[in-house]
Amino acid sequence: QVQLVESGGGLVQAGGSLRLSCAASGILFSIADMGWYRQAPGKLRELVATITGGGMTNFADSVKGRFTISRENAKNMVYLQMNSLKPEDTALYYCHVERLCPTCVETDYWGQGTQVTVTQ
Repeated sequence: QVQLVESGGGLVQAGGSLRLSCAASGILFSIADMGWYRQAPGKLRELVATITGGGMTNFADSVKGRFTISRENAKNMVYLQMNSLKPEDTALYYCHVERLCPTCVETDYWGQGTQVTVTQ
């Protein structure tokens, strides 16, 4: 059974930082591609960042230079470090298993989300 549990969200002032964590279980984490997505009220869910099992990363243009994604395979954890936060970063942030292996199809495994609210 695949389980993704996010944590680390909260309320922060603009310019501040937060670190989101996602604990994964039920998968061979070291070869899985992982991602962070977000959904603001009234908007579609959007990609924030992804990281492959090999450590290659990809970011949405809106967060490049401010957010970093990393993983700790020994602990089955993926992180999203968010710096220089802006009010427009306010959203529910979700952890996602992109692919269970490099050649696998995209999965539908999502966490329950963690709320990030950025105030002026």
